[in-house]
Amino acid sequence: MHRRGFLRGAGAGMAAALAAGASASGPTVRWRLASSFPKSLDTIYGASEDLARRVAELTEGRFTLRVHAGGELVPGLQVLDAVRDGSVECGHSASYYYVGKDMAFAFDCALPFGLTARQQNAWMSAGGGIELMRPLFARHNVIQFPGGNTGAQMGGWFRKEIRSLADLRGLKMRIPGIGGQIMASLGAVPMTLPGSDVYPALERGTIDAAEWVGPYDDEKLGFHKIARNYYYPGWWEGGPQLSFYVNLKHWQALPPTYRAAFECACAEANQSMLARYDARNPPALIRLVQQGVRLRAFPRDVMDAARKAAFALYDAEAAKNPEFARIYKAWRSFRDSQIQWFKVGEASYANFIYFTK
Repeated sequence: MHRRGFLRGAGAGMAAALAAGASASGPTVRWRLASSFPKSLDTIYGASEDLARRVAELTEGRFTLRVHAGGELVPGLQVLDAVRDGSVECGHSASYYYVGKDMAFAFDCALPFGLTARQQNAWMSAGGGIELMRPLFARHNVIQFPGGNTGAQMGGWFRKEIRSLADLRGLKMRIPGIGGQIMASLGAVPMTLPGSDVYPALERGTIDAAEWVGPYDDEKLGFHKIARNYYYPGWWEGGPQLSFYVNLKHWQALPPTYRAAFECACAEANQSMLARYDARNPPALIRLVQQGVRLRAFPRDVMDAARKAAFALYDAEAAKNPEFARIYKAWRSFRDSQIQWFKVGEASYANFIYFTK
């Protein structure tokens, strides 16, 4: 079941075999896919379109997915529920939206001060992460597959400058999941809003700050027209993974060839999203700065307090939540070993090329 690592070039032979098998005897299957994201965000929403296109290609049109943007079939933050209940066959969402059900869902997406995109992919694909997550999703009648990553995100848009930790007190910010809980511990007032509702809330003053993804998407949403201070880094999302959810009963009813096509298409969509963000974010950031956006780093006292609060929260949750504890122990060990390697390899190289003129 765990077929991973299919890329477009390397998987050409498999794709041909899948198409041949499907055309020979495959039934007609029509699914609906509910996305958490608006169509205007072509990169993150586009992963679902990529999945639908490739599944259709690999099965010669016998297995198709009709993609629906957030709010069309179900609200953007209720995709997991819709897939669990069978209202839709599959969905595309960020699992940290559902930490209210179980904080362990965050491991399928991102935890503050957690893994980078590369490390998250390594953990899920080769470090045992997907095997650790599957039992949790199965209890919700869902099987999940990695479905994209944005890379390290920005820290968001703020109407006023944040000069110290004290400036967070009482600040109303759109920030979901565990990041929101940590912000609350620092004195802010977190709010969870789907992408389509963030701009109106910021414009009306319902919120004072908002985080979304990064320059490419944020420019599209127009946050810079309201809040000019653009902070970094997004310490709560160092490498957030999106996921495709499939209702377990519908998954089990699929012919094996169609399952293989779906997994292959998921792997391609997972790889493509990060590549597109990496290509599109740099020119978008330049455009934003040219329009008067002020790039600002979070003050060190904010970063230190947030990190301390994050790991205190994880330890407290592990003490009372056996499911979180089960995954956290393995995740923390993997994270710590990754940090040691990346310090030697990636970080030393990056620091030299980024800061040497």
